[in-house]
Amino acid sequence: MKKIILTGLWSLFLLCFTAGAFAQELMVGGQAVGIQISTDGVIVAGFSPVETAEGAVSPSEDAGLQPGDLICGADGHEISDAAGLIAALEGAGAEIELQVRRGAQELRLPVEPALGAEGRPMLGILLRDGLNGIGTLTFCDPDSGVFGALGHSINDSDTGIAIPLREGSVTEAQIVSVRPGTPGAPGELDGVSDLSRVLGTVERNTEVGIFGHAGTGLGSRIAEIGVIAAGPASILSTVEGTAAREYAVEVNRIYRDADGTHAMFTVTDPALLGRTGGIVQGMSGSPILQNGRLVGAVTHVFVSDAARGYAVSIQDMLRAAGIAMDKAA
Repeated sequence: MKKIILTGLWSLFLLCFTAGAFAQELMVGGQAVGIQISTDGVIVAGFSPVETAEGAVSPSEDAGLQPGDLICGADGHEISDAAGLIAALEGAGAEIELQVRRGAQELRLPVEPALGAEGRPMLGILLRDGLNGIGTLTFCDPDSGVFGALGHSINDSDTGIAIPLREGSVTEAQIVSVRPGTPGAPGELDGVSDLSRVLGTVERNTEVGIFGHAGTGLGSRIAEIGVIAAGPASILSTVEGTAAREYAVEVNRIYRDADGTHAMFTVTDPALLGRTGGIVQGMSGSPILQNGRLVGAVTHVFVSDAARGYAVSIQDMLRAAGIAMDKAA
């Protein structure tokens, strides 16, 4: 499960990954990392009516903006963050034209700002241009420095859309407390990030994880790549402090679809069940090991049963990271 602090769950820096790198062995993660990302544009997170002398109005909503829209320009000028949009609004006249990205659509929406109580022009929208939180490192390729974490995309919690990435980083972090999961209420790890200890840059936000380059070696051990299968396995997670530990799980089912190979598993380790109740927010990306090989990563938890979770295969993560596989026995 993802944990983004702002929600209760970060020019494009989509740099090219090392082409032709062959991954047969990887450094295995398991440690908690702080994740900070900035969006490529400004996300419309919702609406907040403007109180005027004539009553409450919602200029942006009336103009056709929708939650999840990405504002990437105003009056022909590029907008990269909330401060840029506010500055453009201050310099606009009776109308401002917003360049908006809605899925594959590119829209131009004219909006007439309303004057708020302080006499300032306002659009009546809630903006988001960055997120930060705690996740778990899955792997690092010792040859190229490419790392992967989370096992799923970072989405905006209000709109559900994958965050369009402008830039991001991963830092050292430690877990200070745990709220165990209960039926219907996923738990979470409470962690703190050390922003002065940057470990690498985040360059891709994909459906199967976030990926980037590490400025220093990451991971706790080296392991060959394997293929996930039903049966006994273990996950490597940090649920206290900074030390990752291995916990027993049972892979119950493997299934494949157009999105790749996935698995369902059950936590069987008494120590982890006693500490967290199973899988909680912040454990996403925890590597899954079978017979000493890295086979996948934790992605999500069953909301109705914290002891059960979902996983993604390591092969799907490596493909998304742009790392070619020599072989995976």
